[in-house]
Amino acid sequence: MKRFAIVLTIMALAAPLTKAQTSTWTSDPAHSAVEFDVTHLSLSNVHGHFGKIAATVQFNEGDITQSSVHATIDVIGVDTGESPRDSVLKSSDFFNVDNFPTAFFTSTRVVRNGNKLTITGNLTLRGVTKPVVLDAEGPTGPVAGMDHKPHSSFSATTSISRTAFGIASMFPAATISDDAKLTIELEIIKQ
Repeated sequence: MKRFAIVLTIMALAAPLTKAQTSTWTSDPAHSAVEFDVTHLSLSNVHGHFGKIAATVQFNEGDITQSSVHATIDVIGVDTGESPRDSVLKSSDFFNVDNFPTAFFTSTRVVRNGNKLTITGNLTLRGVTKPVVLDAEGPTGPVAGMDHKPHSSFSATTSISRTAFGIASMFPAATISDDAKLTIELEIIKQ
């Protein structure tokens, strides 16, 4: 009888640990994007987006601080809707895609702030790594996709200094704003 009680106690203690296990989610490339905005001549906002994003989220529902994000962003696919401008953005003065075709983000800390998340991590862009902080909403409640797997999503924003990453350093902020706003829309699929 004592053994049975001990086994039941161990099972009861292990049950919360089972619920708090980390699950792996990967981005859905057809429904995920990284967009950017910069101000031109202090007059207008120029919008663009990068190519595909491939992200892996290790999600721990029981303890969000044990979650992590790693993303690879295709910089070669930068697109503002203006081919001549896109060619300039791909040049060595801007993103230098011949030498740095991808950007990377790796989280170092995830914290819940009310209904939002603060995701701190390192962004590597144009071969330069700098810390960034993402203000994120999500994850949304899972929904079954056409693949019969659970899908969820995150939306996140941050601002970076383009000159800190060596992007278009020869242009003053009056020509192209130094602050660039990044918006990340990430639909993820449970693996």
